[in-house]
Amino acid sequence: MKPEDLLQRLSPTHTQKCTVGCLVLDRLLGGGIPCNSITELVAESGCGKTQISLQLLLSVQLPASLGGLSGSSIYLYSESPFPVRRLHQLSSSFPTLHNPLDKILTHPLHSAHHLFDVLSQLDSLLSSRLDSPSQIKLIVIDSIAALFRFEFENNPRDLKQRSGLFFRISSKLKEQARRFGLAVVVINQVVDVMNDTDGLRIGNSTCWYTSERKVCAALGLSWANCVNTRLFLSRQEERVAREVNGDDCFGTLTRRFIRVAFAPHLPDSYCEFVISREKIFGLER
Repeated sequence: MKPEDLLQRLSPTHTQKCTVGCLVLDRLLGGGIPCNSITELVAESGCGKTQISLQLLLSVQLPASLGGLSGSSIYLYSESPFPVRRLHQLSSSFPTLHNPLDKILTHPLHSAHHLFDVLSQLDSLLSSRLDSPSQIKLIVIDSIAALFRFEFENNPRDLKQRSGLFFRISSKLKEQARRFGLAVVVINQVVDVMNDTDGLRIGNSTCWYTSERKVCAALGLSWANCVNTRLFLSRQEERVAREVNGDDCFGTLTRRFIRVAFAPHLPDSYCEFVISREKIFGLER
């Protein structure tokens, strides 16, 4: 039996999954983003992690027959204004949805403690919509690293408090995911790896590469233990030649990849994906 077949057998068949909106990406993820757990998207800026999250806000509204969860979503953001124009562009690829932006709740975040307070206050909202057509089925946090960037110092006392807050936030998210059948997606950033000679291994790889840099996920090992699935997005710039008016010209082609960094139900695998004006989609290998 192939390793991927064994993993598929061991994975819980009753777990609902939300389509990403692309058959190729869904196949990579074993059917989509799982409910009842936390899925993390890790990437440097410009790799497409927010783009994929925006597409999920739309695909979660699809009926089960199309891979969705027939639900609404909550988007908690910490860095920039909510990209409503980009979301409107992506919505053109979901013609069966009626006023999809009306089923997306947004809320800004100011700090890690503020995030925990917001999550605690969401319990009543999630409960009130539990059996309604506007039931919430997806929570997206964009991004978790930005909330911790300036709130804690690099000393033992603050690092201990930071780890404690990691576990409080993740415990609350996992509780809500299990209780209400939610898919939870958390966006994280990367930091450069200057020296990895200690051989620390997190997930399926000892190191990742993006834009010709060796990187690892921000927030360290403590936060890595808080998520169930980690997906790593990367980008690669390639010099390409083309002929214009009889002359050779050179340009840059950006290729993007998504890899399963670790997951209890998925093998180590990856695929290339493309961000177009209308949609994010994977490429067959």
